[in-house]
Amino acid sequence: MGGHADEGTRPYTSALDEQLAQAARDTGAHIGAVYLLTGSPQVLVMEAEIGLPAQLVKPWTTVRLDGGAPVAAAVRQGRLVWVPTAQELARRFPGTALAFPYAFASAAAPLHSDSRMWGSWILLWPEGRPAELSGREQEVIAATSERLAAVLEQAADSGCPLRPGGEPRVLTPVPPPMPDPYEAVAAAGYLDRLRDGSVALDLDGVVTFASPAAAGLLGTTVSELLGTPLWETATWLKDPAFQDRCRAAVVGQQVASCSARRPDGHELEFVLHPDPTGVSLRITPSGADLSAQRPARAFMPDNSGLPRADVFYNFLHMASAMTRALNVREVVDLIAEHVMPVFKAQAMAIMRAESGRMRIVGSHGYVPEVLERFDGQTLAAPSPAEQVVRTGEPAFYADRAELVRAFPDTAQDDGMAAWAFLPLTVSDDTFGVCLLAFDHARPFTAEQCATLTTLAGLMGQALDRALLYDTKDRLAHSLQTSLLPGSLPDMPGLEVAARYVPATRGVGIGGDFYDLIRLNETTAAAVIGDVQGHNMTAAALMGQVRTAIHAHAAVGASPGDVLQHTNRLLMDLDTDLFTSCLLIYFDLRLRTLRAANAGHPLPLLRPPNMPAEIIDIPAGLLLGIDADAEYATVEVPFPPGAVLALYTDGLVEAPGVDLDEAIGTLAAYLTSAPREQLQQVAGTLLDHAPHTDDIALLLLRHRENAG
Repeated sequence: MGGHADEGTRPYTSALDEQLAQAARDTGAHIGAVYLLTGSPQVLVMEAEIGLPAQLVKPWTTVRLDGGAPVAAAVRQGRLVWVPTAQELARRFPGTALAFPYAFASAAAPLHSDSRMWGSWILLWPEGRPAELSGREQEVIAATSERLAAVLEQAADSGCPLRPGGEPRVLTPVPPPMPDPYEAVAAAGYLDRLRDGSVALDLDGVVTFASPAAAGLLGTTVSELLGTPLWETATWLKDPAFQDRCRAAVVGQQVASCSARRPDGHELEFVLHPDPTGVSLRITPSGADLSAQRPARAFMPDNSGLPRADVFYNFLHMASAMTRALNVREVVDLIAEHVMPVFKAQAMAIMRAESGRMRIVGSHGYVPEVLERFDGQTLAAPSPAEQVVRTGEPAFYADRAELVRAFPDTAQDDGMAAWAFLPLTVSDDTFGVCLLAFDHARPFTAEQCATLTTLAGLMGQALDRALLYDTKDRLAHSLQTSLLPGSLPDMPGLEVAARYVPATRGVGIGGDFYDLIRLNETTAAAVIGDVQGHNMTAAALMGQVRTAIHAHAAVGASPGDVLQHTNRLLMDLDTDLFTSCLLIYFDLRLRTLRAANAGHPLPLLRPPNMPAEIIDIPAGLLLGIDADAEYATVEVPFPPGAVLALYTDGLVEAPGVDLDEAIGTLAAYLTSAPREQLQQVAGTLLDHAPHTDDIALLLLRHRENAG
């Protein structure tokens, strides 16, 4: 038994360990662990465990309280969390199922007393047990939960609270009864006479027994094998797939088999027989010399036809990519790229339950005519999709006859021959279905069903985030658009083009804005600005800035005075947000511009038949920094045929690019842009933008016929 207890806490850690070990014995569980709630933000830290191989302990020593694991859910929900199968784990806790891809049942329970929540604990059984906990098992779990919580409370009350150390204490499983000497000698003689090899491993893969035949087959000696991990002596077994199969046997407590090839090309067959204390290996030669046929590796295909390690690598890559998927289209593409090829699916449709009907939100491989038949199917009538949404359980149909037997009145006329309907679930709420379709009849093995259900759980979480993002994105940009002017005033002698372009991967509503304020028949004020931030506060402030500029410009204040008044308003609002703003008055009759600048990128002016150039306007402080800030007003010519370009920094800023150089490049694009329509000019400038941030662009041209 490992430990980190001091003398003060030792009675309590001993009591905790005894309760865990006794509960495992009384319920027949082969693995168990106790977690303590600690830290800020709160996490669950493993305090003690029994039956887990050391390689599996480390990733689970700390579990986030908001994480997708049964021990965390037990604390959050304050109740027993029972997960009877790997498929159920995949459906409800896909992240755990992917990281711990073995067959087992589990029960996690919270540890709480009247005073506080202390943590949780968990027991694991081999899969295949009854679907429900027996009354006796429930009684043991409930009583043990009370006793564990009482131990933790007593430790705290005594001034010796239990705090997780660097490593959890490892409890030794109860060993089998010792044989008498005669039985031991007889057993050793029996094993020595077998041509098959026999090796015993403890939970960590350390060899505790090896027969001479096994040592010969492994190319080593008994003395070299004993006391070391098997794959450190027989280094050609140092393959993640072989070690994974050993871990699967320990966790699932099911007999497993695999093959591996020695460096000399001879194939060996391994049969793994586990119990709670370790694994016994039976090793036999396959009689085949495959040295010239394929490279050495432990080859353990699953039923997708790929090596198990390759399948998990592909799925882990997909899980990582799923966390970065922002919208529904990205989620659909990831499923098409990482799931369909592995399982050789020919078509896929993602359906969402909405207002009593199934609505397709994404697909791959189906022709539009088929999707039209699927889209809008009612949830009032029995169908595979309706059943999955209602029950939260996946449905697999190996061929058309099997589907028709289950749903004789439902026509799945999509040209396919086998189907997997997978639940898309978040927090036990099934909101949709992922349909994978195959062009040939095929059986679905238990391992495939569990794997696909795990993936569906990941898809559900990613799709839920993506749908929320898409909804928020639409609302944000709808609000953004409503805050921008719906139309700009029409002035004789002035051509106007305005664009607002959200960032390619936005983070919410932006603060970019523009406006055109008509002052009289020949004069107007153009304004462009950018409020710091991407949130509702920035949007609200943007509206206030526009309103303030409108009000002060309408009474005839100069551009510098308008910015000064607006700056004082922002200081009074005390928003902690800053705003850049460029304000330009132009007089078409006098053919002049008057401008003031509050820290905004400088505008560009393209005179007729001349290159575009930067208008040098002294940059005052950003609005909202200093109540006493002043803003100088400058005047420049604005001849007929000239084009004025006002823009926000999203049009020019990019990581690693000098801003002055970027503005110079923009001036070159403006010079070479088409001279007919300003909308074409706007398109040319936007085509060369980095699109890493929102962009507002306002173009104005003094027409030749202006008076």
